[in-house]
Amino acid sequence: MTKKVLITNVHLDLGAGRRGTDMGSSAMHVAGVMPALEKLGHKVVGVHNLGQVSQEAAEVGDLRMRYLGVINEVCRELADGVECSLQQGVFPLLLGGDHSQAIGSIAGVSRYLKRQGKSLGVLWVDAHTDMNTPDSSPSGNIHGMPLATLLGYGPEELTAICGNGAALSPEHVVVFGVRDVDRGEAQLVKKTGIRVFTMSEIDARGAGACLEEAMQILGRATGGIHLSYDLDGSDPAVAPGTGTPVPGGLNFRESHLVCETLARSKRLVSMEVVELNPILDIENRTGKFAVWLIQSALGRTILWN
Repeated sequence: MTKKVLITNVHLDLGAGRRGTDMGSSAMHVAGVMPALEKLGHKVVGVHNLGQVSQEAAEVGDLRMRYLGVINEVCRELADGVECSLQQGVFPLLLGGDHSQAIGSIAGVSRYLKRQGKSLGVLWVDAHTDMNTPDSSPSGNIHGMPLATLLGYGPEELTAICGNGAALSPEHVVVFGVRDVDRGEAQLVKKTGIRVFTMSEIDARGAGACLEEAMQILGRATGGIHLSYDLDGSDPAVAPGTGTPVPGGLNFRESHLVCETLARSKRLVSMEVVELNPILDIENRTGKFAVWLIQSALGRTILWN
């Protein structure tokens, strides 16, 4: 199905522990994301740039939630832009940026759907569950907190972006590819009851079986699915350019199967790809890989259509 696509380049790295993800979207453009989308028959209706002030000019603030002020501003602007895109019948494709941006992107989609009385499902592909809070985080980096925040646990400035209530309900969230969870956030994972597919389970059961169950869970959401793809969910062998690599992740085909499964469902309403750090990459391998994933999520198949 042909889509009108608005690309938003999110230049943000203050949520991460290492600089560089603010250039991630540029790496995906160098890898040819726009021609790739057009080759699939989609129409790119615009490219927006949204970004942080430089680290040197930003206030760190509370060390339990570093750079909260700047991240709050970026996420609020992003949420407004995403909501506006959906109102105009345009598919939001968000190129990150560290994963703290998901607080804004998902809040925007959720706000749009809530006004129609619908709920949002989120497939969160990540090596981590990103469910720390300022009280549990060992680093104070907000890119480790976005999913908790979207479920209503986090700084009030950020939980309020969605408006009334939490952006997400636990029963509509699936985290896929997990292999590194802090002790403190594990407690919140258990408390909320969100479905987490660890790499151990994926290895034992197979990616296909796990994705089938994941799609059944996400099918409970009445308004569609947002894909939040942290590139460290994939193995460093295929995605070396990330700041928090963890060995043993999704391999090349498993990563594509995630995206192809969502494309086949025809329920994908928005997508973001985050945590690409070109400083740490090798000849833009991760940038090219990210573009391939975007193509798979937006309808590219081996035998075409």
